[in-house]
Amino acid sequence: MSEAPVLKGIDRERVVDWLAQELPDLVVPLSFRLIAAGGSNLTYRVEDARGAVFVLRRPPVAGALATAHDMSREWRIMRALAANAPAVPVPRPLAYCADETITGAQFYAMSFVDGLILRDAGAAASLDAVQARVAMRSLVATQAALHALDPVAIGLGDLGRHEGYVARQLARWRRQVEASKTRDLPLLETLHERLSAQIPAQTRPSALAHGDYRFDNTVLGADHRVCAVLDWELCTIGDPVADFYWSLMYWAEPGDDITLLPDAPTRLPQFPRRAEVVACYEEFSGVPLADADFFAAFGWWKQACIVEGVYARLVKGASGGMKTAPPEQVARIVERYLERAARLLG
Repeated sequence: MSEAPVLKGIDRERVVDWLAQELPDLVVPLSFRLIAAGGSNLTYRVEDARGAVFVLRRPPVAGALATAHDMSREWRIMRALAANAPAVPVPRPLAYCADETITGAQFYAMSFVDGLILRDAGAAASLDAVQARVAMRSLVATQAALHALDPVAIGLGDLGRHEGYVARQLARWRRQVEASKTRDLPLLETLHERLSAQIPAQTRPSALAHGDYRFDNTVLGADHRVCAVLDWELCTIGDPVADFYWSLMYWAEPGDDITLLPDAPTRLPQFPRRAEVVACYEEFSGVPLADADFFAAFGWWKQACIVEGVYARLVKGASGGMKTAPPEQVARIVERYLERAARLLG
């Protein structure tokens, strides 16, 4: 019999033993498959001998920053939202392991939500204009519902400070770039100073901010509405307007010369344009939006910081098995994002 393949970040025997104790309905053996688009945390699809499926998440095997890959925080957020369903749908939390000796890091298991994830244009090609608009409105309505939740009322009032969100984000991402630094980026530093000096006054009460909300981090049901929101690793308490504008950056349109997702589903002709997305958020939130150029510049800078973290992990050989571009191409993407932010600030 051939040996089971080695799993990045997973001690198969110990993890299976732990899962069998925590989830007694499981039938061993278990099969593990790394989900290619699972984000910076390692995300495995796990199937037992009966065909029951769930998901396991743990931090990257190396180069993980505690503030960016805090599994206990992610678990806590999902449990709070699950307890307050159906306002913001999330996978059902199943079990959490705080014992890092099991597989080198904390991890958790959650239910597998079957449905459509619009990762690229190919995944969205079958949607017509009516279905695409339904998906858009559900995506925006779900984010507005998240922003309408009272963090204190659902037990997440201490998730972060309730003031200075953009300033905190600027400081946080600069620190994280510095913590994993592999090269000098003078423009990143200059933009940090300029953005810090131009932060607009917050116009809405602080709320739960997902931090990376887009189609790629949601699952659509058969009705083309959001049935699960995924990847809560960046969630905090913050400015809901900043959180929405960050999401808007993923809404690429035909003719955009630079996008976060080159094959974004929203570039297809059946999807509404960004202006309609903005109007939809204003409709669901009841609040007009402003300061678009600042938040776009802030978003490009922040995304540059995130991608620089990916570059650093590639240089250090700690990408966790995820498919990505060559390091030199990733490095250039960071530089283009910084250049776009500089142009927006004038």
